[in-house]
Amino acid sequence: MSCRLILRSIYYQCKKNTSFSCSSYIKTRFNGLVQLELRNFSTKPKSDVTEKKHCNVGTIGHVDHGKTTLTAAITKVLAKDGLANYVSYDEIDKAPEEKARGITINAAHVGYSTKLRHYAHTDCPGHADYVRNMISGASQMDAAILVVAADDGPMPQTREHLLLAKQVGIRYVLVFINKADIVNDEIIELVEIEMRELLSDFGYDSDGAPLICGSALRALQGDPSEHGVPSVQRLLDAMDEYIPRIVRDVTSPFLMPIDNAFTVPGRGTVVVGTIKRGVMKRNDDADLMGFGYNIKTTLSDIQIFRKSVPEAIAGDNVGVLLRGMKIRSVETGMLLCAARSMKMTNHYKANIYFLTRSEGGRKKPVFSKYSQQMFSGTWNIACRIDLEPSMHMMMPGDHGEVYLTLLEDMVMTQGQPFTIRENNVTVATGIVTETLSSVDVPKGKLGKVELKLD
Repeated sequence: MSCRLILRSIYYQCKKNTSFSCSSYIKTRFNGLVQLELRNFSTKPKSDVTEKKHCNVGTIGHVDHGKTTLTAAITKVLAKDGLANYVSYDEIDKAPEEKARGITINAAHVGYSTKLRHYAHTDCPGHADYVRNMISGASQMDAAILVVAADDGPMPQTREHLLLAKQVGIRYVLVFINKADIVNDEIIELVEIEMRELLSDFGYDSDGAPLICGSALRALQGDPSEHGVPSVQRLLDAMDEYIPRIVRDVTSPFLMPIDNAFTVPGRGTVVVGTIKRGVMKRNDDADLMGFGYNIKTTLSDIQIFRKSVPEAIAGDNVGVLLRGMKIRSVETGMLLCAARSMKMTNHYKANIYFLTRSEGGRKKPVFSKYSQQMFSGTWNIACRIDLEPSMHMMMPGDHGEVYLTLLEDMVMTQGQPFTIRENNVTVATGIVTETLSSVDVPKGKLGKVELKLD
């Protein structure tokens, strides 16, 4: 790897809204974080997409490598065949802070069709400061398009996004090597080698995964050359061919993590997310759960890309109007589920792996009462980790069974993945193995929790 990096350095020196609302979206504040906005663009094609198989995809990768440009280019290329409505770069990155900084902060959603499938596409932020929003966006995907700039090669967030994609359960990754028009063939070959090694490092299909070279900007500009429009078409063809038909769980009670929420004047509160399992029907009773709350409600309306539907199934990205719900009661990361189908607790057992320093993890060992932020699905919360009584410490690179204590009750199921982040860096990944009874957190201080461990 080091030789390739040196070669690459030498080369561089040589050649360097939904119909619930919203013509104007309404801002809401969650958990005291940056203001989130619903940016859900209906790009429903002119043909009837309901007859096509549905797949959730998205763009991930390092900041400024071209994720949003590629997303806009895809809609523009498909718009010529009536398979999408064009959504411009500025429409996707339309939040004031995004315009000022020139980066994506919140995950945005667009929809489009190929001749074989309908896709819901999530454009994830790449900046390290907004990994929380990236995790939320990635948790909705069946497959990911990893965008890497040919002139930079893989960068810190390239690796971290791939790690997080693996952790949230994304099984299929395609690579789009962007800006291929500004480097020579030798550089592209080096980047291809590095990306296949990176895919292999995280257990992905390094030999079979499609790697497409192109220029999202040229495609957006309508350039007919190899790196322009044809490169986006090659990517779309690869998506249709490489991503298999996704098998959904439509028999279990419905469950949907909340990705966003907004208010519709005169109608009420709408929550947005991707249904993880089951079938959601209009007028179903439901529970909104998380952060210690369990709120009873009813599904007054369900919409998919501005179209009201009587029901939606696992895999659909939907907006749901909740009867009698106030926006202040909703937090991103809560779970909308069939009434009385789920339980909450703040105490779990889990298998965990602590990343080594070379993997971006810690330098020092971890002891019991280690407290950091846990991320899972669309939420994050303060979490304390306690080791088995027989274990004194865990070193970076170690894996084992631990006890998790959350600041508030949340819904987690056996096999659910999570990550632990410290100082904006992913330091551990794990999966839940057992649900335990809730424990008291005195005055909201995890350090004061008294645990009786076996």
